[in-house]
Amino acid sequence: MEGTLFKLVDEVTPSNLKQAMQQAIEIEIATIPVYLYTYYSITRVPDQGAIEKQIFTDFKAIQQSGKTDDELQKMAAALALDIMVFANKAGALIMSVAVEEMLHMSLSSNIKNALGNYGGLPELVGKTPKVWPAYLPGHQPPFPINRAKLTLDQLYTFLLIESPLPVQPDLTRGRAAISYDTIGDYYQKIIDCIRDNLTDRDFNPDAPQLINSKFYSQNNVDTIYYDKQHKPKFGNEDDSGGLVHVWGVDSAIHAMDEIVEQGEGASKIMDGHKIVGDHLTPDGKVVCPLDFDPLSYDDPSKGELSHFDKFLEIYCTIHRKNHELNNFLGTTSFDFSTYFVKDLPTNPSTTDYPENIQKVCTLNNAIYTYLFVMAEGCYKKKGHTQFEIFMFGIHKTMIWLLNVISESMADITYKDPATGTEKCVSATFEDYDFCVSEASPKDQIIALAEIAMKADNSVINQGILDIIHDLPDVAL
Repeated sequence: MEGTLFKLVDEVTPSNLKQAMQQAIEIEIATIPVYLYTYYSITRVPDQGAIEKQIFTDFKAIQQSGKTDDELQKMAAALALDIMVFANKAGALIMSVAVEEMLHMSLSSNIKNALGNYGGLPELVGKTPKVWPAYLPGHQPPFPINRAKLTLDQLYTFLLIESPLPVQPDLTRGRAAISYDTIGDYYQKIIDCIRDNLTDRDFNPDAPQLINSKFYSQNNVDTIYYDKQHKPKFGNEDDSGGLVHVWGVDSAIHAMDEIVEQGEGASKIMDGHKIVGDHLTPDGKVVCPLDFDPLSYDDPSKGELSHFDKFLEIYCTIHRKNHELNNFLGTTSFDFSTYFVKDLPTNPSTTDYPENIQKVCTLNNAIYTYLFVMAEGCYKKKGHTQFEIFMFGIHKTMIWLLNVISESMADITYKDPATGTEKCVSATFEDYDFCVSEASPKDQIIALAEIAMKADNSVINQGILDIIHDLPDVAL
């Protein structure tokens, strides 16, 4: 991946354990902008009446099956209702994964900071991929990941990221670091190294870490959805895991097991081999199951699917519904997701947008980067009491500021001066380079917000500026 300093090696040893843990951190970071970008392409609560009318109109225009208006209207009404439930659920599931990727970044950071001479301070700032398509550091075979809207292709990439089994699709090669076939395989290399070579005396349990507290939550307002009976459902369950205080070998392994099981699913060992689902075949084909395998769950109460199976459920729902609708209409390319997915560009840069939108985008990137500034700052303070930073900083930034601005940006369009066509805008989730010789990052964000508010007060208002003023002031 562009910007990494990793060298290609095949195994984790005490001599490269520090590098291995930093690579683990950067693997988790690389997924965060990808999942967030796709999340903001979803209209979670579309206008049911409006889309029902549009669906009926589209059905009449494209159908090749001789259906009557009554049949088309009935199907349009049913599809509009399905979309209302599914769009909200798909958004909640994707955001629930993004939240847990932040958790995984923190767990890997806890391990690295607790590893004493074998670890060190986690490096979180400036580690978002700088070149897109990007690649997971060290994954074999390499495959491109993109900031893109919700499609079956994008969901397929998500399945490759979280796959519990090696997959060998024919994909473009990228740069490599410590090579691995799956994220679980990579963490197992680290587990084996720690178990075989280190003891509890090699850890520093007093090194600053993010640990469980009353302030940590697996869910937020964006990980909740409602079923057809209007009952609230949570994307993450309380018993699926949380922050772990790493004090020695067993706790480090526990933290890594949690990362793997949340991503790939809880597993069983039989005859020394890991038993996992097979819904993504070795040659890269997706197999949609009739029912989800119990191994797919990542919590003891079996209330939460793993990341892989959350994405599998979204993928298979879209695939099956499109197949059903194309059979009904006598067509081949009808895609119902267009009614709730915004046509966002793929891998945009801030400089792609007009100047007034650039100012809003730059502010959003600075807020996004400040997430990592605050998280990294937690590992520079003594003790494990960084509650103010974690709760009032990281959560408020991600839940309120980043959410409000990114959602607003996804509703903006502009006219391309070259073609005259209307184009959609999206948050870009690029690292912002804070100036170390000037004001604090928080003060720089305040200045950027004031500039953005003058450029576009329909997105940046006094309320957003007030929340920024309330953020903790964390130095680089």
